Amino acid sequence: MTKGGGFVALIGAGPGDAGLLTLRGRELLAAAQCVVYDRLVGDGVLAMMPPEAVKINVGKVGGGHFVPQQEINGILVREAQKGRFVVRLKGGDPFVFGRGGEEIEALNESGIAFEVVPGVTSALGGLACAGIPATHRGVARSIHVVTAHTKEGGLAHLDYEALAKLGGTLVFLMGAAAVPEICSELLRAGMPESSPAAALENASVAAQRLIRGTLAELAGRCAAEKLKAPALVVVGGAVGFAEAFAWKKFLPLAGRKVVVTRPRGRGGMLSAMLRARGAEVVELPCISTRRIEAELPEFARYGWLCFTSATGVEALFALLAEEGRDVRSIGAAKIAAIGPATAKALKERGLVTDYMPEVYDGIHLARGLARLVKEKPALMFRAKEGSPELTEELAAQKINFTELPLYETLYEKPEIIPQSADTALFTSASTVRGFKAAMPELKIECACCIGEQTAAEARRAGFKRIITAREATLESLVKALEEDKR
Repeated sequence: MTKGGGFVALIGAGPGDAGLLTLRGRELLAAAQCVVYDRLVGDGVLAMMPPEAVKINVGKVGGGHFVPQQEINGILVREAQKGRFVVRLKGGDPFVFGRGGEEIEALNESGIAFEVVPGVTSALGGLACAGIPATHRGVARSIHVVTAHTKEGGLAHLDYEALAKLGGTLVFLMGAAAVPEICSELLRAGMPESSPAAALENASVAAQRLIRGTLAELAGRCAAEKLKAPALVVVGGAVGFAEAFAWKKFLPLAGRKVVVTRPRGRGGMLSAMLRARGAEVVELPCISTRRIEAELPEFARYGWLCFTSATGVEALFALLAEEGRDVRSIGAAKIAAIGPATAKALKERGLVTDYMPEVYDGIHLARGLARLVKEKPALMFRAKEGSPELTEELAAQKINFTELPLYETLYEKPEIIPQSADTALFTSASTVRGFKAAMPELKIECACCIGEQTAAEARRAGFKRIITAREATLESLVKALEEDKR
């Protein structure tokens, strides 16, 4: 570490999809006190930035810098000299046309310690996501990566005659605006008109698009289909495998960009299920929970202890631990859980669920308890200002019950606004309310909801299209999205 504690990690964020960020990159990003990031870093990766970290956007658009490179160098030095752990988050790989070397020179001059974390460059990873092998026996024995732009922002002056003779696979990074020149110059240098060629837009993410043709056709096709940056151009025989090797066509959620709104630390399993099915995932926690002061009751007074969330289970056992007590304090009361996730949290703490409704929501929990609660009342562990449907139905069923709020739900304001997401996933009505409170300006057409109460909240929030899972489980939620026909 630098004297004073400052340190800089240059991390390659990959071509866009958060699943392609390396384990080391994710580990260091989670510890960052300051993040200096580029425009080409994917939304899913940006969503991983620690909430408490200082965020500095130095992104670029169309070859022009929002912040000049010298100023970026100065930012890294200045933030490290404050004693901070600084992450320089760069699209692709820091050393593949990422100007990482220039930033290291500045850090060396100031005596600041640093680490470089390689990233998946779009020149390789992007091709793989489009089903184009960089090399292939008998077709392409080499790969050649060049930039289509200079650091000043203009088109690069390339030796096209030399490139045309190389054979193998030619990859031109930052090539959206340079397609006509690349194609015409390679043709002029003697490459056959029939050479396979393609332009790859938004490699690895939901908006990925591949425009294919021959070298003679590609420029016209890109113009007709309005190719946009970020894009790369690839020329060579390996492009011919793109259709046969297009593995994303087997994934049911390929092409979908999904926002997961679960509380921080709870979205991992859901996100993994979505990524396994091909979706681009952005984790944007819109709510968090905070324990509130509560006094534990005399458990022997109650015949049923009822839990409406895994958070309530965690809060109760944390309170028991603070008082030097454990599961034995609960006594002989029977246990009710609103659904499988809550039942699982109870089982992990040594409690077997005696009743769980067939439909996992508050109304059905209350209706089931109406047959079970006899002489002794039920004790409901829940959130402060929780959903009213449960208590209204309990009252309607004339059930003797007491509420014990153990935590409150807080709305969080995400620091990034995801672009072009088509679906938001909601696992509770509170996540819907948190989402609309946090990002009222974000227009997402589709809401995928875990149950009817959540769907009703989504309708009130103004979502135009609502998908509702058949059961209130994560598996059913993902299945509902798979079956959705846009």
